[in-house]
Amino acid sequence: MKVEVLGSGCAKCRKTEEMISETIRKLGIEAEVVHVTDISEIVDRGIMVTPAVVIDGKTVSEGRVPSEAQIRSWFGR
Repeated sequence: MKVEVLGSGCAKCRKTEEMISETIRKLGIEAEVVHVTDISEIVDRGIMVTPAVVIDGKTVSEGRVPSEAQIRSWFGR
Protein backbone atom coordinates (compact mmCIF):
# COMPACT_ATOMS: atom_id res chain seq x y z
CA MET A 1 0.00 0.00 0.00
CA LYS A 2 1.26 3.49 -0.84
CA VAL A 3 0.11 6.52 1.10
CA GLU A 4 1.08 9.92 -0.28
CA VAL A 5 0.84 13.22 1.56
CA LEU A 6 0.80 16.05 -0.95
CA GLY A 7 1.86 19.49 0.22
CA SER A 8 4.64 22.02 0.28
CA GLY A 9 6.01 20.95 3.64
CA CYS A 10 3.99 23.38 5.75
CA ALA A 11 3.12 22.62 9.38
CA LYS A 12 -0.27 21.11 8.42
CA CYS A 13 1.37 18.86 5.83
CA ARG A 14 3.98 17.64 8.31
CA LYS A 15 1.28 17.05 10.97
CA THR A 16 -0.79 15.05 8.47
CA GLU A 17 2.20 12.87 7.57
CA GLU A 18 3.03 12.37 11.26
CA MET A 19 -0.55 11.39 12.16
CA ILE A 20 -0.82 8.95 9.26
CA SER A 21 2.52 7.31 10.07
CA GLU A 22 1.59 6.98 13.76
CA THR A 23 -1.86 5.53 13.00
CA ILE A 24 -0.39 3.03 10.52
CA ARG A 25 2.11 1.97 13.18
CA LYS A 26 -0.67 1.56 15.79
CA LEU A 27 -2.75 -0.53 13.39
CA GLY A 28 0.20 -2.70 12.36
CA ILE A 29 -0.37 -2.00 8.67
CA GLU A 30 2.43 -2.27 6.14
CA ALA A 31 2.42 0.86 4.04
CA GLU A 32 4.87 3.18 2.39
CA VAL A 33 4.29 6.82 3.39
CA VAL A 34 5.67 9.36 0.91
CA HIS A 35 5.58 13.16 1.13
CA VAL A 36 5.19 14.78 -2.30
CA THR A 37 6.34 18.41 -2.22
CA ASP A 38 6.72 19.15 -5.95
CA ILE A 39 4.06 21.80 -6.62
CA SER A 40 3.92 20.97 -10.35
CA GLU A 41 3.18 17.31 -9.58
CA ILE A 42 0.56 18.26 -7.00
CA VAL A 43 -1.25 20.57 -9.45
CA ASP A 44 -0.95 17.98 -12.26
CA ARG A 45 -2.88 15.59 -10.00
CA GLY A 46 -5.69 18.11 -9.70
CA ILE A 47 -5.02 19.00 -6.07
CA MET A 48 -5.75 22.66 -5.39
CA VAL A 49 -5.70 22.69 -1.56
CA THR A 50 -3.12 21.01 0.64
CA PRO A 51 -2.50 18.94 2.59
CA ALA A 52 -3.98 16.17 0.51
CA VAL A 53 -3.79 12.42 1.10
CA VAL A 54 -3.73 9.86 -1.71
CA ILE A 55 -3.92 6.13 -0.97
CA ASP A 56 -3.04 3.80 -3.83
CA GLY A 57 -3.88 6.52 -6.36
CA LYS A 58 -7.20 7.60 -4.80
CA THR A 59 -7.54 11.02 -3.13
CA VAL A 60 -9.14 10.51 0.29
CA SER A 61 -8.59 13.93 1.87
CA GLU A 62 -7.86 17.44 0.68
CA GLY A 63 -7.38 20.76 2.45
CA ARG A 64 -7.38 19.64 6.08
CA VAL A 65 -5.50 17.68 8.71
CA PRO A 66 -7.46 14.44 9.16
CA SER A 67 -8.39 13.08 12.57
CA GLU A 68 -7.13 9.69 13.74
CA ALA A 69 -10.69 8.34 13.35
CA GLN A 70 -10.75 9.46 9.71
CA ILE A 71 -7.36 7.90 9.05
CA ARG A 72 -8.51 4.63 10.65
CA SER A 73 -11.60 4.62 8.43
CA TRP A 74 -9.42 4.77 5.31
CA PHE A 75 -7.90 1.47 6.37
CA GLY A 76 -11.22 -0.10 7.38
CA ARG A 77 -10.47 0.03 11.09
